[in-house]
Amino acid sequence: MPPASVRPASVRPAPVRPVRVRFAPSPTGRLHVGNVRTALVNWLFARAYGGSFLLRFDDTDAERSRPEYVEAIRADLRWLGLAWDEEAFQSARAARHAEVVASLKADGRLYACYETPDELEYKRRRQRARGLPPIYDRAGLALSDDERASLEAEGRRPHWRLKLDHADIRWDDLVRGPCHYDAAHLSDPVLVREDGTLLYTLPSVVDDIDMGISHVIRGEDHVVNTAVQIQLCRVLGGTPPTFAHLSLMTDAGGGGLSKRLGSLSVGDLRDEGLEPLAVSALLARLGTSDDIQAVESLDALVAGFDLSHFGRAAPKFDPADLSRLNARVLHGMPYETARPRLTALKADGGAAFWDAVRGNLERFADAAEWHAVAFGDIVPRLGAPEDAGFLRTALEALPEETPDAPWDGQTWAAWTGALKAATGRKGKGLFMPLRLALTGQAKGPEMAALLPLMGRARAADRLRRAAADPSSLA
Repeated sequence: MPPASVRPASVRPAPVRPVRVRFAPSPTGRLHVGNVRTALVNWLFARAYGGSFLLRFDDTDAERSRPEYVEAIRADLRWLGLAWDEEAFQSARAARHAEVVASLKADGRLYACYETPDELEYKRRRQRARGLPPIYDRAGLALSDDERASLEAEGRRPHWRLKLDHADIRWDDLVRGPCHYDAAHLSDPVLVREDGTLLYTLPSVVDDIDMGISHVIRGEDHVVNTAVQIQLCRVLGGTPPTFAHLSLMTDAGGGGLSKRLGSLSVGDLRDEGLEPLAVSALLARLGTSDDIQAVESLDALVAGFDLSHFGRAAPKFDPADLSRLNARVLHGMPYETARPRLTALKADGGAAFWDAVRGNLERFADAAEWHAVAFGDIVPRLGAPEDAGFLRTALEALPEETPDAPWDGQTWAAWTGALKAATGRKGKGLFMPLRLALTGQAKGPEMAALLPLMGRARAADRLRRAAADPSSLA
């Protein structure tokens, strides 16, 4: 029986439509934790329902989109294990978008407007001063052909707005619940700029329709956009997708996360040595009612995923929580999973080594340091001058290592027990000088597990060097 926080996919109500979701980043920069959370939730939702996950690059901003960011986004998703089923680029669909623009113009749903940004701002200020909502007054609709010709003769070029139907727009949000907006209280949105380039709304809706997107899962900063997109989708004869708007994350103090995104890119997390599974385990549960815990695989996250567990409260992203979860992922990692990475790190000391050190790792790369402690050459340390004599005694009492008396998990206890009886030392006074001399560190894995790995010759050499070298004082 799974824990209460894990709900198998079999008990989830199945969506009415086959699930097809998209993650649609603009390749204008690196992915940050907010982007990754959106990608991850979409991926988990698709996998939980046997659906498909589309990676769509919304690259219509030709000036800012860069091929290197496309490659970086792909690399980040691969690092996280979020394989996509299909890939698309909005820029490759420009002809289709132009076709829709022409159709909307012909139908009178797109109309030309000639106000400058300063003129629009002046209108908004006047409306606010009169206690009216600062929405566009549809002056462009009232222009005659002669007036439009006169404005264009002045050198003005139109931007084009979608004429909204002044009706109530409703949808059942999978996170926020029932939502509605009165379109009469919304400005007719600009879909085409003066230079002919398209804003985000039209290509996104057209592509969602043509690509059969069933669910759009994204941040709550897009909620108002959703009302417009639902109406545009219907104008174009499409079926609006089901929407889910996730609450935006804050920092640990409840402040806006956006101010710190430069230090929270996926590339930065990878460079810091964090485990992709720790990143996914944290982001998959932030904002839900589920416990955040280490998992052994993405499949475990899929098994416990339920979009209905997400609430409307803003979740807090704390890097300290990620570090703690990262350590727990490493502590539970089986040797067979770690082995290829240990080999690449030149730190594969076998299953006994991994079992000995994994409980003390904060980053996987730390294993190389403990590999040197167990099998390499380190600088032993002397805790205090008076410990030198104790270490010489410890060296004399060091058990022999023979085929008939191998060093094993009991050697440490037998050796330190004999030292306690011979010297009267106990507790920290007994164990710390030995740890410092044998490992060069004041803390670390259990010495009972490390001592058999390093062997008698290496242990004896370190005790001798620490006792004889005053410069090794800790």
